Amino acid sequence: MNSLQFNRHRRLRQSGGMRALVRETFLHTEDLIYPIFVLEGENIRNEVPSMPGVYQISLDLLQAAMQEVVDLGIRSVIVFGLPAEKDEVGSSAYCDHGIVQRAIKQIKGEFPELVVVADTCLCQFTSHGHCGVIEDGIILNDESLAVLAKTAVSQAKAGADIIAPS
Repeated sequence: MNSLQFNRHRRLRQSGGMRALVRETFLHTEDLIYPIFVLEGENIRNEVPSMPGVYQISLDLLQAAMQEVVDLGIRSVIVFGLPAEKDEVGSSAYCDHGIVQRAIKQIKGEFPELVVVADTCLCQFTSHGHCGVIEDGIILNDESLAVLAKTAVSQAKAGADIIAPS
């Protein structure tokens, strides 16, 4: 008899639940979240240079773009807004008629089964490009949180399924 002791790791195979927990990871198309960048204007479809196959699109092209996503078997999208106007506090981020809110309403109206994630960030809405309210070069945390909270509420009212602070 061999003096080496063998460990057979059967404890990880004793039940279906345990086997499912430690099995290989599988990634399916329906597990993906497709990023969509929406902007003001008409008939705009600009490829994002750093993300081949991903586009900045105007709302009039959103329905066709979402149909492509659905046809691919993708069940979730995350919406990023590119507003026409920016200010110091990112007020267009929480405007009920903002670009993200209108995109969410349109997507949920035309594709109610799609899971819509709203990117809750201020950097694309502020004139300085930072994710918060700035005074004398310092980000004001409490004021920034208040703006982010207003943004999240506005996105939820528009119909977002998930609010995603980034």
